Amino acid sequence: QVQVVESGGGLVQPGGSLRLSCVVSGFTSDDYEIGWFRQAPGKEREGISCIHSTDGTLNYAESVKGRFTISRDRPNNAVYLQMNSLKPEDTAVYYCAVSRAGATRLVSGVNHWGQGTQVTVSS
Repeated sequence: QVQVVESGGGLVQPGGSLRLSCVVSGFTSDDYEIGWFRQAPGKEREGISCIHSTDGTLNYAESVKGRFTISRDRPNNAVYLQMNSLKPEDTAVYYCAVSRAGATRLVSGVNHWGQGTQVTVSS
């Protein structure tokens, strides 16, 4: 059974930083992507970053490029999202997800979702 577990959300002031963690277990394929998605109140869920399981190809949404960094720890099946220069508009529930290879941040490409972690950027 595939499990996707996020952690690291919280409340941070504008301009601050947070690091989200995601651990995936029970997944047997070696050709997939792990991505970070977010959903703000009243908005659709959007993919913001992803990384391929083997070749490490990265992808970012324009809204987070230059501020967020995705990285992985392959031996521990973990993926991280370092979020810097946070803005109030980054406030959302952040989800880690396992997607088919090539999905590249598409919500429709997700096979397994985590439970989500709240990130609130406010003074």
